[in-house]
Amino acid sequence: MNGYSSLKQELLELNQDVSVLLQNAKKVPGVSDNSFANWEKTVGDIHRQISEETVRAAVVGAIKSGKSTFINALLKDDYLKRGAGVVTSIVTRVSNGESLCAKLYLKSWDEVNEDLNQALVLFPSFKRGSESDPVDIRRKSDREELEDALKGLDADFLFTQDARNVNSVLISSYLEGYERVKDVMSLETEVREYGDGDFARHRDFSGDDSLAVYLKDIKLEIVGSSLDDNVEIADCQGSDSPNPLHLAMIQDYMLRTHLIVYVISSRTGLRRADIRFLSMIRKMGIMDNVIFVVNCDVSEHESLGELEKLSLRTGDEIALIKSDPELYTFSALYELFKANVAKLSERDTARLWQWQKEKEIASFSDRQYEAFHKSLKRKLTSEKYFLLLKNHLERMAVVVSGLDGWIGVSSDILARDAEGASEITAKVSQHQRGISQIESVIKNTLDGAVTKLKKELRNDLDSFFDLRYGKNMVRITDFIRAYSVTYDAVEDQLKVAGFKGTLFAVFQDFKQGLDSFMTESVNPEIIHFIREVEKKTQEYLMLTARPYDGLIQEALSEYNQTMLEFGIELKEQVRPLEFPGMDSVKKIAGLDYPPARASLKYSARIRTEAFMRLGVSRFAGFVRKIFKRPAKDRERQAFEALKVGVARIKRETEKSVEDHFKNYRENMKFQYVFRLVDAVSNALHEALRDRFQAYVTDLSMLVEGIREHKEDKDDAQRLLAELARASAGLQDRIERVREGIAEATQ
Repeated sequence: MNGYSSLKQELLELNQDVSVLLQNAKKVPGVSDNSFANWEKTVGDIHRQISEETVRAAVVGAIKSGKSTFINALLKDDYLKRGAGVVTSIVTRVSNGESLCAKLYLKSWDEVNEDLNQALVLFPSFKRGSESDPVDIRRKSDREELEDALKGLDADFLFTQDARNVNSVLISSYLEGYERVKDVMSLETEVREYGDGDFARHRDFSGDDSLAVYLKDIKLEIVGSSLDDNVEIADCQGSDSPNPLHLAMIQDYMLRTHLIVYVISSRTGLRRADIRFLSMIRKMGIMDNVIFVVNCDVSEHESLGELEKLSLRTGDEIALIKSDPELYTFSALYELFKANVAKLSERDTARLWQWQKEKEIASFSDRQYEAFHKSLKRKLTSEKYFLLLKNHLERMAVVVSGLDGWIGVSSDILARDAEGASEITAKVSQHQRGISQIESVIKNTLDGAVTKLKKELRNDLDSFFDLRYGKNMVRITDFIRAYSVTYDAVEDQLKVAGFKGTLFAVFQDFKQGLDSFMTESVNPEIIHFIREVEKKTQEYLMLTARPYDGLIQEALSEYNQTMLEFGIELKEQVRPLEFPGMDSVKKIAGLDYPPARASLKYSARIRTEAFMRLGVSRFAGFVRKIFKRPAKDRERQAFEALKVGVARIKRETEKSVEDHFKNYRENMKFQYVFRLVDAVSNALHEALRDRFQAYVTDLSMLVEGIREHKEDKDDAQRLLAELARASAGLQDRIERVREGIAEATQ
């Protein structure tokens, strides 16, 4: 990564020197403070973009596949808690920092209470059911009610679809951790920091479900790792987490990543959950960014041949989803132990010693890890990221070249008599009017293109998210309507748990299935659609702007030719227009994807209506009994009421999904897509405007200022001469960096 790092640092220093040059140019007598405002903005944007440009790598895989251990091996120390709980919904981000620091982003009280109230919908042992009286965990009476509800929950309902029921785990975790976090929580998101001395305390949160449940995010800043300063690597929740919304959070992070490392445990191989997750990544359109690691347990494999067969078989299975996958097989824990021999416990030292005796496997792991590490470095500083530096360099080169032209013309004007100076300024003014007209045409054309593009994208969005005929909405509706319960399936539950318990179990099964369907099937389609919208926006506006680049070059060539007639030779700018980069554009505009996860909110009225139906049914049975007519048994009556409750759940869910998609569509339209179009248009306009900034600077103020203060002429000429030397030096440095980038990308 050294080549990339050194070029990036050199670019930052170069940009700073360009900024100094602009400040010095404003010291020339007769030059106003805002003469170079646009260039100063460009230089400021370049500095911010280079400094903040982050290459993100997500480490994903199933629970217990060794993701945290893998990252620790890369970082060569135990920074991340290994074997963290499965209920946590956090993504732990790691990057270099000035000092060792863990930043924990806590949920607000409103977010905690919203989680709880959603978890309590149809909770059978919870007595309160009114939406107008929501639970607030800060109230002691509410916490006592929640504890009673958990105690009263039948053991059969602690599991949903062969996994611990997410809602019962969530409520239990919130209650258990309350006393330990109540003093650091607030109405807003709080950030708790642990510095060098107590850095390890962050593990208390990430490794304890009752604390981790209160977290939104963790960021670790470490010192002296092999990571480049612009790289962030993230430990994501297990892809087979029992909570589908955890998977949705991983999706949201993966949307921002440039590389995905998929970790597979050699003990389990590729599982059904892995296949589902990889298929989802393919639907999202980001499979090209994935590399694979088989994380092996040295103790589990009898021979190198057996491990190699496992690796080959895993590669063949992955190839069914991604052709020619890049796969490496090594032990992350072995690499971590080797890097921390002095810190190992007696037990771990013995394990390392035992593994090293397995010379063939150990040597194979070392070779594979070294090959992976080289590949990782190459990918994190690939041609794509060098090209981002090149884009910044070329914008900087335009500024320096334009300023050099301004210095040349200004110097020549000051060297002439009043008549000669007036003649040149008259010609310059003439060209300025023409170039200003071109700028106006460009702006009007881009504005027109923006209006047309927004109209097209509005139609695309309305069609994609159509509430009646949109493909995804139809699929969701079909899923909801297809769900049903049969008497045979719930007969035993009705006998044991009664109506309330059975309704809760059915509701949980339905919601779990729908949330999984949304995250695994619908969200990837949405993400793929968003990426296509971005691509269309970039291509459409670039196609609109590119012809004007040639028009600008032609106008500047005419200007340079006119100056040559006065004996002033200027350097021409002939490099083609480069798109500033979508990531940079979004960063400047403060844009991020709207969360792809659907937080469905189910009304407590579902339960109310179901119980009313049960009451009517039982009353009818009582009447029939009086008139000696046969009555349905209690379970049959309850089942009829259950069907009504399920129908109500499905209707409420359909309405909830429609409302969500409608809101999501409008949010996507106005808060992301339309703002993105404006941001791309502005970026292109600025890139074009930078090219003729020097030619629209009013030189008459400079001439008049010198005429009024003739004693300033010598100072002005001296300053311009110094500026000319500095500009020449900067242009030489720009050329050297340009050559360095060219060599790095060959």
